[in-house]
Amino acid sequence: MNRRSFLKQTSLGLAATTLVPAQKTPRPNIVFILADDIGYGDLSCYGAKQVSTPNLDRLAKMGLRFTDAHTTSATCTPSRYAIMTGEYPWRKPGTNVLPGDAKLIIDPAQPTLPRMLQSAGYKTGCVGKWHLGLGNGGVDWNGEISPGPLELGFDESFIIPATGDRVPCVYIEGHRVVGLNPKDPIAVSYLKKVGDEPTGKEHPEYLKMPLSAGHDMTIVNGISRIGYMSGGHSALWVDEDMAGVLNRRALKFIDDHHKEPFFLYFATHDIHVPRVPSAQFRGTSHCGVRCDVIRELDDSAGQVLAALEKYGLMENTIIIFSSDNGAVVDDGYADGAAESLNGHKPSGPLRGGKYSVYEGGTRVPFSVTWKGKIQPGVSDAMISQVDLLASFAAFTGSKVAAKDSQDISGALFGKAKTARTELVEHAGARLGLRQGQWKYAGAGGNQKAELFDLSSDPGETKDLSQQKPQLMKQMAQRLAAIRAS
Repeated sequence: MNRRSFLKQTSLGLAATTLVPAQKTPRPNIVFILADDIGYGDLSCYGAKQVSTPNLDRLAKMGLRFTDAHTTSATCTPSRYAIMTGEYPWRKPGTNVLPGDAKLIIDPAQPTLPRMLQSAGYKTGCVGKWHLGLGNGGVDWNGEISPGPLELGFDESFIIPATGDRVPCVYIEGHRVVGLNPKDPIAVSYLKKVGDEPTGKEHPEYLKMPLSAGHDMTIVNGISRIGYMSGGHSALWVDEDMAGVLNRRALKFIDDHHKEPFFLYFATHDIHVPRVPSAQFRGTSHCGVRCDVIRELDDSAGQVLAALEKYGLMENTIIIFSSDNGAVVDDGYADGAAESLNGHKPSGPLRGGKYSVYEGGTRVPFSVTWKGKIQPGVSDAMISQVDLLASFAAFTGSKVAAKDSQDISGALFGKAKTARTELVEHAGARLGLRQGQWKYAGAGGNQKAELFDLSSDPGETKDLSQQKPQLMKQMAQRLAAIRAS
């Protein structure tokens, strides 16, 4: 499924969760580094040969590296919704990939991961990519922007509203655009052109990065985006500086709160398009610009590690690294990524990637490190990011009732070899069901239902639906029951 057709898909249903106050328990810090579009084969600790990721490799070596960890969905907005709420995103309408001016899709009254940790005594901070909507619709970017991360349980936030390829191209701290000149107000629209800024469609000669599909609206920093924007010139980000800006804010949060229990949700923009690494990392890999920004991502993780070590916090901090969905190479900009892979396989041995219900869409790198507490090793337990809410609720002594989130803390901390017995994978109109070695890929769009045995066919090359009709029927019925619950 291509990007354009995927963005037309919507999600279904709704589930409810409730939260009760936490009990007093030991509270190690929690740092969750969530990368964007990193595939299963993109890190050297997962087999990559053409790009080196020493800091992320070190994290994985110090802790548990998971080989069967999943996002709930093969795109960013829905998978991030699941992390925050502990709910499969396809249950709720409107959790598809959002425009940059979308309203907040999480009800502020709904239990969330940051609110649960906040109630357990953590100082909570959100830095980086948000992409869950802001406000109640019709956001005035020149005034107070609310509700947002602060209304969901974060004490502090410094974010980009959506993605780097969508307007508005500004940072938001708390409820306000950073660096905005009130005499140059921002206007944003995803329906019609606003202002007189040039667009990529009208003036491709102005672009420093050619297009492959879409992304031909307002030009900011020589790169045309999805959506129209005018004004706010003093507040516009510079893409080459974005990783550094976000790194500094993440480190500032650690500096400010290193003497108290804290939860840092650090959602990097790397390696999402547009891929514009700083000069320090440009041309430093053996597989093109996409791998250059992988190296930049690795450096961001290294800076967080260094900050924790500076304050002697490694033995008192749980560090999770993962990605929001699987890999994509050409995602709208002709940046040469596809032509420069040089044998690099972003999804490793898996089929598919971002936008796909196959394993490469939702199976992602995932490591958990807690020095001296988690025995280093490799785990093949099947886990999902939707389980972080219930697992950390159990860990902190909170009580949370969530329809889809399960307590898998035993597997996360290396005390159990198994976790989930089944999980649902989501990509647009298709849902998949994993039960151990078996993968049922449901019908959707113009694709028929399929069945794979991952124990002998991890690349999902042999459809066994005709050979095992009874198993197909059983798994289809089970998936229908989960959807109906």
